Amino acid sequence: MSRFGFDHIHLRSPDPEATAAWFERMLDAEVIRSTQDGKPRIDLRLGGQNVFIAQVPEDGSVAPPPSPPHQGLDHFGLRVDDLDAVAAELKAKGVAFTMEPRQARPGLRIAFIRGPQGISIELLERRTA
Repeated sequence: MSRFGFDHIHLRSPDPEATAAWFERMLDAEVIRSTQDGKPRIDLRLGGQNVFIAQVPEDGSVAPPPSPPHQGLDHFGLRVDDLDAVAAELKAKGVAFTMEPRQARPGLRIAFIRGPQGISIELLERRTA
């Protein structure tokens, strides 16, 4: 059987700089700037993963973000060690919570935040008994 490994998340933004700044300021992502085919490129390292941010063309060829809930990719999750402390820190920074921290099931607490362009991000705290 083939083996697969996670490589990246790809976001589209009308303002990649503002999107990168949000992830850097709110989630401590590392912003990586480079050029590709002579054009500026902005990538992030977040939780050990690659996040690519592409500029939305101004010609209207990319649809706006869908209203949740919708089919397809719903959200991505970030593991944290202390959900309550992280939630307090993010609230102090002005991050919008769409679901306050709560117990999802034994050993798992979750919360959801709203990122740029309506991106839904789950915060997870996993505990083993």
